Amino acid sequence: MSKNTTARLSIEGHCDERGTNEYNLALGDRRAKAVKDYLVSLGVASGRIDVISYGEERPGLHRNRQMSAGKNRRAHFSILTKVDR
Repeated sequence: MSKNTTARLSIEGHCDERGTNEYNLALGDRRAKAVKDYLVSLGVASGRIDVISYGEERPGLHRNRQMSAGKNRRAHFSILTKVDR
């Protein structure tokens, strides 16, 4: 991010299916915001980072609960603008 000053990120917070939808949306939001806070602590401008929570709605894996739980608890990065080269 420091080399590509025009790059913008979206951080998506995801959860597994345990808990209610409301709980998982809030948890996904906290997870994404924690990652944003970390990047801001490293010097990335807060205004260059968007956060969104999908809760349990977009699982990374659809296997059994035990095997997929860790893969579904994640923060996913998406680049929103073209990166300088």
